[in-house]
Amino acid sequence: MTRYIAVGEILRLHFQIITDFGGSHGVRDENRLKSVVEAPAQEVFGQEQYPDVFEKAAVYLRNIIGDHPFSDGNKRTAVTVCAIFLVRNGDKLTATPKDLEDFAVQVAVDHLDIPTIAAWLMKHVG
Repeated sequence: MTRYIAVGEILRLHFQIITDFGGSHGVRDENRLKSVVEAPAQEVFGQEQYPDVFEKAAVYLRNIIGDHPFSDGNKRTAVTVCAIFLVRNGDKLTATPKDLEDFAVQVAVDHLDIPTIAAWLMKHVG
């Protein structure tokens, strides 16, 4: 059974990230944040749209980066949520902080799709 991350957890993580590393606190769009939480578990015609744990993690990463639900720190929050989701579901990211930062920027700039993000995540777990 997949263990997802709730809105409250994401809010706490975001608050801690901003407190620890700087930036502006605040949710820019509550509906987008709600969508971020619901998207990984989305079903289409009774089938999971993202059946693989790496696809689900990729959805968290892409949607937080792309939808900008927070005033600041979206990439940092996205990487943190993605990493925690993977650990919660039996995998651990092994990429360096620099690799994670560079990849988050690449996701934002190149608008990477879910399969591409999922493939990168699969290569960087151990």
